[in-house]
Amino acid sequence: MVGRSVLVTGGSGGLGGAVVSAFVEAGWRVVVPERKARPGSEPAADVVRLVADLSDPADVARAVEVAAGEPAAPLRAVVNLVGGYASGGLVHETPVEDFERMLAVNLRPTYLVTQAALPHLMSAGDGAVVCVSARAAVAPFAGAAGYATAKAAVLAFANTVAVEYRHRGVRCNTVLPSVIDTPANRAAQPDADHSRWVTPAEIAPVIRFLASADSAPTSGATVPVYGRA
Repeated sequence: MVGRSVLVTGGSGGLGGAVVSAFVEAGWRVVVPERKARPGSEPAADVVRLVADLSDPADVARAVEVAAGEPAAPLRAVVNLVGGYASGGLVHETPVEDFERMLAVNLRPTYLVTQAALPHLMSAGDGAVVCVSARAAVAPFAGAAGYATAKAAVLAFANTVAVEYRHRGVRCNTVLPSVIDTPANRAAQPDADHSRWVTPAEIAPVIRFLASADSAPTSGATVPVYGRA
């Protein structure tokens, strides 16, 4: 994959570090937009970090231009990891503002980044988009109407991109994790059986495969990555 760039949103999160490492190991140039600069996030030869608010179209456009700005490594893939979870009450107990916040956190960045990157991916001729939804999109649980709806919307959006761009040289696939074994999730659920959760190291190769030419015949796939949960 030498000479290819990938834009990874959410690259500093619990899953993001493993995904960034997976692409670096495969020789990709990786561009990681972050909401704020972090200690230890200085630029490296193969990882380009920049500060960007991915809910803002202007910041998104700037991040995509950086990702597509290296002629020797054209933008060939986008990985939409950015998102978030918040629990709540039942639907009649959930303020509409909390419901809409889940859509803003999970769907808006995925839409904006994909929208901005598509012209570059079409120009590359073999571009790929990988979106991260969640098992809750197809198997909701009580107390998370906003989250489940937002992740279902991410899945529907990804499937729409797959249909609209299948003849334009761009593929789009989605992975659906169960609970990911991250420090934050362990802290939130200390009594859970963490051995059943899926790890970032298990998910990252699946995402890299879907972004690579090895999965060229595949678009519109919904890939469960549940571990043993």
